[in-house]
Amino acid sequence: MTLEDPVVSTATGALRGRWRSNGGSSSAAFLGVPFAQAPVNRLRFAAPVPMAPWDGVRDALTHGPTAQVRPFAEVTTIPEPSTPGDEVLNLTVVTPRPGDTTAGLPVLVWIHGGGFFAGCQNSPWYDGAAFARDGVVTVTLGYRLGGEAWLRLDGAPDNRGALDWVAGLHWVRDNIAAFGGDPGRVTIAGQSAGGGAVLTLLTMPDAQCLFGRAFALSSALSPDESAAAADSLSRDFAEHTSLAPTVEGAGRLSRIEMHDALLALCAAPHGQMALRFAPCADGRTIPAPVLDSVRAGRGADKPLLIGTTLHEFNGVGDAVPDDLPVEEAVDRLCGLGLATHEATRLVAEHSGPIGRLIGQAVTDTVFRRLAIDIAGIRADRGDAPTWLYEFDWRPKAGATPGRAAHCYDLPFWWDHLDADGVEPAIGPHPPQELATAMHRAAVAFVSGEGPGWAASDADRHPVKRWGDAAGTDAGTPGYSHVIGRTTAT
Repeated sequence: MTLEDPVVSTATGALRGRWRSNGGSSSAAFLGVPFAQAPVNRLRFAAPVPMAPWDGVRDALTHGPTAQVRPFAEVTTIPEPSTPGDEVLNLTVVTPRPGDTTAGLPVLVWIHGGGFFAGCQNSPWYDGAAFARDGVVTVTLGYRLGGEAWLRLDGAPDNRGALDWVAGLHWVRDNIAAFGGDPGRVTIAGQSAGGGAVLTLLTMPDAQCLFGRAFALSSALSPDESAAAADSLSRDFAEHTSLAPTVEGAGRLSRIEMHDALLALCAAPHGQMALRFAPCADGRTIPAPVLDSVRAGRGADKPLLIGTTLHEFNGVGDAVPDDLPVEEAVDRLCGLGLATHEATRLVAEHSGPIGRLIGQAVTDTVFRRLAIDIAGIRADRGDAPTWLYEFDWRPKAGATPGRAAHCYDLPFWWDHLDADGVEPAIGPHPPQELATAMHRAAVAFVSGEGPGWAASDADRHPVKRWGDAAGTDAGTPGYSHVIGRTTAT
């Protein structure tokens, strides 16, 4: 028996999706659904404009265009296709109950990573079939990247990429019931820059009524979220391109030309990627830097699930020569924000290749410290519950054997170990029982429950350490030591 393609009615018109079978369960996918008009011509650097209604039934059978024009590298950990086209403000919905406006299912809205400069919503790793099997509607958002999203320009609103997130969430609020979802049970989630987006949305006034829970995976933010840093970047753009930092000046570059012109401005010393083109605290859309906003209580009513992998960017250290002079090793650590005396002590006490210390320092200062700081601030304030996790499953094969690296947890959370690109990343036969346990925790959280372990409080930060299906291992408790911040668990 072949199921007829489902058709749902949205606020702007009817959409045709397609039923798919997955291991005995079925879900309907609606691909490339526009939630705002194409950001081209006069709209290229404008706030997103709602989609105009259409007549008849619009096919939503193929993935939509991506804001990414080129991925970070020829081969990336997560397969991230670049699809040409102008309608980059589109999303995908995967649901088990299309057209059932009374189903009231919980909704997971996913914001992809990629350094706020690359990545896309169409990766096979973000397929919501397993969530649909377990009664969750998933939405994966596309949004503007790089200069189109974050470059501060005269004549354009700031943080256009963040405005895209909000526009996507407005679409979810207004339309998700048609796909079986409950607009009052929305969880925002994202990984890497997408996790940074989640933390940013947690502090944005205009987003507060659009979601109820937040799931931040391996969150990363700009090292300087100030408006002054964004202004400095605009001046760098003007100097590099000989174009005025205005809508007219930036508009002289095509999307590909813009990407290529800004790529050099994104590259940090020693092969690290600095998140320079990223959200900034403009005082309006984003009132203040994320940590300051969390301290001020923004997003305090939203339960939060947050964590990292143990070895996010440790690979950076592989390129560090073993005979790196002590002074340069200290300088590199200071460049990550460590005080000179702390950096000097760490180098003096370290045994083994110096790259291991520098790689772990990158992981800790960019990712792990942010997670434990957010949890600590919220726990001290008595905010809504915050649950901490740490992913420490280390593959024996794949791209980086022996490390729980950046992105390696995603196929487990999504329970999609057979997705394209998973085996090259983490090797063959990853443990399904771990994926089942992690996915179960994610479904519980998105459904409005706790993920299965104690939340942080003012005295203690319990951590679920995902090393095996039970979430435990024989090693050191999670986050027991973070370079730059030592924390008891």
